[in-house]
Amino acid sequence: MIDHVTISVSDVEKSKKFYESAFLPLGYNVSFGEEGKFWAFDLGKGFLFEICSPQTTEELTSFHIAFRAESQAKVQEFYEAALAAGARDNGGPGPRPNYSENYYACFVRDPDGHNIEAMFDTWDNCG
Repeated sequence: MIDHVTISVSDVEKSKKFYESAFLPLGYNVSFGEEGKFWAFDLGKGFLFEICSPQTTEELTSFHIAFRAESQAKVQEFYEAALAAGARDNGGPGPRPNYSENYYACFVRDPDGHNIEAMFDTWDNCG
């Protein structure tokens, strides 16, 4: 089980605004943080997604993370909210049968190029 994920971002306040907007459809909010240093988003059930300012340029690297959504409609809403917040498309909402029969997802690149996915699958919907 994952407790939290932390990623380094080039501009913590710009990324905070991006994630606040992109996470609206998923119901995730800022839980705590420190301006200019880090922010933690509450994903529910004790799980956190954190963004932080890197200590060195080596700490700023690309990665992929997927967030569960409650429905296909929420995947679509996340995608639209993320694009409106400045994300770049990396795979629009739609079925991904190569992952599983009912897997539905979208992919965007955040302001630092991280591959962010919102997904819904009937087998793991935690509602």
